Amino acid sequence: MFKAQDKKLNFESPDHIDASLLEVFDYAFPGKDISVHTTTEEFTSVCPYSGLPDFGTVTISYVPDRKVIELRSLKYYLLTYRNVGIFYEHLINRLLDDLSQACQPKEMTITIDFTNRGGLRTTVTAKYPRP
Repeated sequence: MFKAQDKKLNFESPDHIDASLLEVFDYAFPGKDISVHTTTEEFTSVCPYSGLPDFGTVTISYVPDRKVIELRSLKYYLLTYRNVGIFYEHLINRLLDDLSQACQPKEMTITIDFTNRGGLRTTVTAKYPRP
């Protein structure tokens, strides 16, 4: 009776996430700690089982050492997740690894608050350096 049961939409593998899009620029005031907080409510990836979209709010907070993430490049990088099937727990670690490698911050915290799916709301957080 229900034709959509056990169906799934096509999606890309995590190999399509493109960290080479990330650009950084020199922080002109090394030794003067600042906190950078960037938030987007337009983040999407897809469920690795069904291919259905997952929507979330991403918050990136970090203390730069010598490099700062250029925001335009961050937008393009985040868009590479748009059609990637990936578990939340893997996604947060991939984000943290790529961003911390790009700018080598003193510290970084990334939180993603995903919208409800099936009555469940999930928030994941990862930190650099890892405790």
